[in-house]
Amino acid sequence: MFMIVEQGGFQFKVSQGDTIRVPLINAEKGQEVTLDKVLLISDGEAVTVGTPVVAGAQAKATVLEHGKGDKVLIIKKRRREDYKRKNGHRQDFTKLQITALAV
Repeated sequence: MFMIVEQGGFQFKVSQGDTIRVPLINAEKGQEVTLDKVLLISDGEAVTVGTPVVAGAQAKATVLEHGKGDKVLIIKKRRREDYKRKNGHRQDFTKLQITALAV
């Protein structure tokens, strides 16, 4: 069984026991969170698609850690004009472990 859930503007395919990295959530390490924006449920033979979400479905997850992702470099340059700018950014994330899928 798997679900497609939406968190922080991104969609994730999750099954029980999976580990995912989502944009930063305001929750303590070890705390249980509920992902209730379930867009699709599949149990092998039957597929349920939400309009836009499946009513009553949710995925429970435990917060494993918070961190920062790899650095993304932004470089701007205009040729022959002596214009160069280099900037970087590291996106914060929360690592979640899916503990239960409830329909």
